[in-house]
This record gives sequence, structure tokens and C-alpha cells, in this order.
Amino acid sequence: MRLTLNRAALLVLTLLATTRTNSQNLPVHKTGATLTGVVLSPDGRPVAKASVSCQSAGGVAPHAVFTDAKGHFAVNGLKQDSYDLRAYFNGTYSDWVRNVPLRKGQTKAVTLRLLNHATSNPPAAAQRNP
Repeated sequence: MRLTLNRAALLVLTLLATTRTNSQNLPVHKTGATLTGVVLSPDGRPVAKASVSCQSAGGVAPHAVFTDAKGHFAVNGLKQDSYDLRAYFNGTYSDWVRNVPLRKGQTKAVTLRLLNHATSNPPAAAQRNP
């Protein structure tokens, strides 16, 4: 039992040593790069619980996170590459933010603004002409 507690304490200390916070107090890991940001509604208000999709510009290594109560998000542990991001909430999408370059250890902030429902990209099936 004591050995298990020691291992748990060591794990917690290791996690604390390899994690720092950004300006939004979201965890940012020292290994790899990090994309942070905020999702805003069409009228500029932060959106809580929005889904943020992030993938390398080549379309691989997809990640998905949710925004916190203030609309902030962080995607940690990314490899050096260029990334595309998009937000989704309640049937409304943001435009893609494309080719955001990241270097090892770098943190970059992005703002994603949801589009008005009428201008949001419809599902692929609705885009076809009859």
C-alpha cells in the first residue's frame, strides 16, 4: 500500500513538473507545441462547451477539445507542423483557420468566431444541387 502511495505521489509531482499554465490558466505541457485560443459567438461573446477540431494541415493527427466556461481551449502535445482549426457549437461552425505554423515548444493563440447560422457551412448532403 505504501509503495502504491509513493508511486502516486511521484506521478503527481512528475505531472506538475511537466505542466505549466497559459494566460487562460489552461494546462500547457512543456513537451510539444500548444495551440490555445477562444471561441466566440457571432456577436463576440465567449462560447462555453464548444468543440474545437484541430488537425495537421495534411489532414492527419486529428484532435478535439472543448472550451471551458470562458470559451478558452488548449490543444497540447502537438508536433512541429502546420495546423488547421475549426469550432462547432449547436449547429454552427467557424471558418477554418488554416496553416497555423508551430515549432517545438511553441504556444500560439487563435480566435475562432462562429458564423451566423445562415452563413455556416451546411452539411455535404445539403450542398448538392437537385
